[in-house]
Amino acid sequence: MTSPPLTTVRTAALPLESLRCDVAGPQELTRVVAEHLRLLGAEIAGTAGRAEATGTAAPAGANGTGATGAEATPGAPEPGAEPHTHARVVLTGDGFGPVTAEVHWAEARTTASRDAVSARRGGDACTPSEAETATPARDTATSPARDVPPPASDDVLPAATAPAGPDASPEDTSAEGTTQHTSAEDATAVGPAGSATAPDTPTPHLREAPPTPDEATVQAATGIMSVHGRRDDGPRGLGADYAATAAGVLAVQGMLAQLIAQARGGDAHAAGRVTTSAARAGLLAVSQYLAATGADEDEAARLAPGGPPFTSADGTRFELETLDPGAWAAFWRALDAPGEAIRAGWRPFQFRYATACAPIPEALHATARAHAWARIRQAAVTSGAEVCALRTLEERAAEHDGAAPWSLARLGPAAAAPGRKDRRLPTPELPLAGITVLEAGRRIQAPLAAHLLRLLGADIVRIEPPGGDPLRGMPPACGGVSARWLALNRGKRAVEADIKSPSGRRRLRELVADADVFLHNWAPGKAAQLGLDAVDLTAVNPGLVYAYTSGWGDRLDDAPMGTDFMVQARTAVGAAVRPADEPPAPSLMTLLDVLGGLLGAEAVLAGLLLRERNGGRGVRVDSSLLGAADTLTAPALRRAAHGADPRPPAGFRRPLRTADGWLAPTDTCAAAAAAYDLSALPTPDALDLLRSHGLTATPVTTDLVALHTDARFTDSIGRDTHGAPVVPDPWAFS
Repeated sequence: MTSPPLTTVRTAALPLESLRCDVAGPQELTRVVAEHLRLLGAEIAGTAGRAEATGTAAPAGANGTGATGAEATPGAPEPGAEPHTHARVVLTGDGFGPVTAEVHWAEARTTASRDAVSARRGGDACTPSEAETATPARDTATSPARDVPPPASDDVLPAATAPAGPDASPEDTSAEGTTQHTSAEDATAVGPAGSATAPDTPTPHLREAPPTPDEATVQAATGIMSVHGRRDDGPRGLGADYAATAAGVLAVQGMLAQLIAQARGGDAHAAGRVTTSAARAGLLAVSQYLAATGADEDEAARLAPGGPPFTSADGTRFELETLDPGAWAAFWRALDAPGEAIRAGWRPFQFRYATACAPIPEALHATARAHAWARIRQAAVTSGAEVCALRTLEERAAEHDGAAPWSLARLGPAAAAPGRKDRRLPTPELPLAGITVLEAGRRIQAPLAAHLLRLLGADIVRIEPPGGDPLRGMPPACGGVSARWLALNRGKRAVEADIKSPSGRRRLRELVADADVFLHNWAPGKAAQLGLDAVDLTAVNPGLVYAYTSGWGDRLDDAPMGTDFMVQARTAVGAAVRPADEPPAPSLMTLLDVLGGLLGAEAVLAGLLLRERNGGRGVRVDSSLLGAADTLTAPALRRAAHGADPRPPAGFRRPLRTADGWLAPTDTCAAAAAAYDLSALPTPDALDLLRSHGLTATPVTTDLVALHTDARFTDSIGRDTHGAPVVPDPWAFS
């Protein structure tokens, strides 16, 4: 279960207690790293590190509170910062060898995932051979772990924010086969040209050193703008720094994993450096949507503009949630909506989590606008559906409790590990080798957390209901298995157990006895009701890391259903991601499910390290979508708390239309670039025009199919054994 702790390390109340962390780099890439390492117990050093940690409480426990200085407006360069440098973090002390993390915007070389077994390219439907179509192992008893597919060849890609674009002309390609407009080192570079629509006075020309990508270019290149913009019928940038935030969490994960490897096997079994990037985080964020592009059937619901929130007669914008078609119908019938619209609206509403859009009939929006908010709330109560009014950032800041995005609690006495014949030691690239994780997850949050732990080397055993997870059949399918399901669950083993029955719960406890982690995201109270809560399972295995990824983390008394879009509405994410000249609206891209899964994996790793530093004593870790929302919106909440405008400025990260596509200017060039009319110019010519005036931009990926053949990602986006697309692993260890 656990190995002997480091003899040179004292018992710790927090996983990084007595460790020192030096942080340097731009605020966008260091904010989350410094904050989270501090909350986990590390002493933060370095000028940049102290700036990022300003206002985060000293780690007196799992949670922290504190005030901060005012945050800069999104996209504005931090005074004194080097906006085009990567972040570098060094963590050392108390018996641990140094672990270094680097966080880049984009990396010059990115290898394919170890899950990739095919070099097939293009957006063609997958046609795997018979040998490739086997689903992940599923049985009713423990079985040997599935062999991990061999890694793909040493294919690499250039820096990941510089596509030539699907419409780039052949003459835009250099002799080396890279696009001159968007080279590996110049992710946003553009070439000279002129236009009658240009302002008379050009801005200064670019420096000789090419600019480095930023949040806007990463969102544009990786497809985040495309997916987020589906409801708007055109790409839109997220006002919050989503890719950079996710990259910061990935960096902390990599560092924790390497410290765990040291604690379990010493320096010889751990890497000294972990590298990640916002580009890798962006590809991970769209991995489920990308997986659907490799399917051999169409989406379950059509991709078209539209979706919630709805607006009441008295101006309240609100989200609606229900997983029950009967409750959906009852809600709208209570408001006298047309029956045909009720029936037509259910399917796009149901699949909006998968498609990031919901072309709901206008008649339903008109119905909502015909009734006051009080009447709508009453209809929700009587029907069993739930509604939530969109909060403002000021409202969220006023109630914010300053809690950390996860909590850690030590459980019971230290316990020696039971012997296990197949115990494997960690390796530099697989720091969790030999760790077993039982995952009873559904949808995205817990399955993604377990997926990340598997990529770090853990053996994942999914607990599925009799007959298997029904989401395996969710369209579109690739090789007979749901493409989206594969994106989160490939490579895992599965054990079927009916946890509603005494025999099924007994079976789960047997598995827990020989596991390191139990991870679930069941509905609140279900674990205790079934006798499978932390106190129950640590009685079976005192050294267990018990992990619960929830919606609200029991932090809000009036919380609605804890699903992605409801949490976005309640926590003002809908305001943080939309510029001030647009009405607030939660993104229909599953922002919080993905970021919540990342935080869930981070919490498990923190729990494993704390266990190692406490002689095998069990740990409970809790994370939530609420924690994900607060992590994403932290800069905006700080601005709101200090009376500054917390929302992104008008037009923020709004791509510019060209004759054949879209361009996303870097944040620092966006205001000046918006003065040019590019609508009549092909994308390469529009890039040329902007560069002639010292401005930088990058083509926007408007169709995820293009990522399969994009020069930036061709060598890193592979195919799994089912032919489904696979994005690169989030970290590189060396």
